[in-house]
Amino acid sequence: MPISYQVKQGDCIFSIAVEHGFFADTIWDHPQNKELKEKRGDPHVLLPGDMVFVPDKRVKEVSEPTDQVHKFRCKNTPKDLRIRLMCLDNPIGNMKYALRIDGVEKEGKTDADGWLRESISPNAKTAKLSLDDGTEYELKLGKLDPADEISGIQGRLYSLGYFEGSVDGRMSDETKAALEVFQRSQNLDVTGEPDRKTRDLLIEMTGK
Repeated sequence: MPISYQVKQGDCIFSIAVEHGFFADTIWDHPQNKELKEKRGDPHVLLPGDMVFVPDKRVKEVSEPTDQVHKFRCKNTPKDLRIRLMCLDNPIGNMKYALRIDGVEKEGKTDADGWLRESISPNAKTAKLSLDDGTEYELKLGKLDPADEISGIQGRLYSLGYFEGSVDGRMSDETKAALEVFQRSQNLDVTGEPDRKTRDLLIEMTGK
């Protein structure tokens, strides 16, 4: 039966779809999710407390002769994890790395622009990234709130190294100071406020 699913921290349309046995587009493009789609704009970035309509499943029947072996292909919807390694304003290219997600380790190296790209399960929540220089990172996947929320601004500033405070959704003095440092470093108007140009650049630099 159809349900109204309340979004938890770390959820996105893709993880919700996998959990309930759907393709992401089936849920995201459903008419009863139109208002949410227009509000958030990006199926990767939801806010805890958002309500997502999950429709009832439709049964597909396939007729095949008995006493024979039949192969059925189960379609999957892996997602791309994208991380850009930077040192100040310079990309870290050709850096070897090991990425462990859900007990599976993948190895590779960043491209010339510092980008790491790997396919992962839509409902993966954590990962460990180990670089060839000995640096290690614990990654919390799907934790960024929408960029029109203060918590989303804080999360992006934190990811880029401009903010070290708590991602609590409060427009604190520390948040304003981080915004000023970011704006100054990117040649934006230094206002300490999350204006449209600042939000758009934060989205661009964090990939969502």
